[in-house]
Amino acid sequence: MELKWFEDFLSVARSLNFTRAADERHITQSALSRRIRQLEEWLGVPLFDRKTWPITLTPEGQTFLATAHDTVFSMNQLRNDLHQRFHSRTAVLRFAMLNTLSLTFFPDWIQRLNLHQQLGYIRMCNSKPSFMEHIATLHSGESDFLLTYAHDAVSLIHQLDPYPMLQLGREWAIPVCRPDSSGQPLYPIDNKGKPIPWLSYGSHSFFAHALAQMLSEHPLPLEPVYENGMSVNLKAMVLAGGGVAWLPLSLVHEELSSGALVRAGSDDWEIKLAIRLYRQPVLRNPEAEQLWQRIQQCETAHAA
Repeated sequence: MELKWFEDFLSVARSLNFTRAADERHITQSALSRRIRQLEEWLGVPLFDRKTWPITLTPEGQTFLATAHDTVFSMNQLRNDLHQRFHSRTAVLRFAMLNTLSLTFFPDWIQRLNLHQQLGYIRMCNSKPSFMEHIATLHSGESDFLLTYAHDAVSLIHQLDPYPMLQLGREWAIPVCRPDSSGQPLYPIDNKGKPIPWLSYGSHSFFAHALAQMLSEHPLPLEPVYENGMSVNLKAMVLAGGGVAWLPLSLVHEELSSGALVRAGSDDWEIKLAIRLYRQPVLRNPEAEQLWQRIQQCETAHAA
């Protein structure tokens, strides 16, 4: 028996749809179905009636639902508690952050804090494939701090509303592409209906959520030709001339200055973002609490 079987079961029980649950769990539908079958074999009873549409929980599935929920919750709480106890002893500052921020914002920002007060040992959480999984690092207690972009169009950000937050700066996501021989955009954004090769974030990254609303309100003839959830990888494809991508300004500032890249559209196609730092409601590591206080002081002084 594996805990992920319980999590799979809860996902299917919420949506009553294997396709949606597989997407939520970031696995194939066949893999999800196989794991649900393994759980049913371990329990010795069917949990879902697959003859109905949509599928329904069997009476045994209904009985198991509360136990599965309590088990997953208890195990996450236990992990959180063990993490907190361990890191309160080892004075590790645990950060989770979007990959682009780890490259463009975090190094200079944390070094400025270091100049004022020597910080403890910093450990970055493993990179996550989706924005939801970055948020989950706080929910599960895997991280003390989460550094992220924020935008009103990204509804998932509201899952962080219960957590203390500081706004540290701003960023702009802009459409960029290679220039042609005259220095003009190789793939200009206009309303003439000509297909634009689009280097897409897919559907799970932060920028995918931020772009979705803008493009739904202001459609463009975008033709997806490549997908990658990492901005730095999309940048490499843009530099190779593969198409247009919306990239953080800080990530392409040097290339815009040198002329290696150009804006593919006007300022109307920019997406304005906030840079925010969230933290656990209770920081049991004294060094983490001291860091938070130091950040508050620096931000207050900067605002003044």
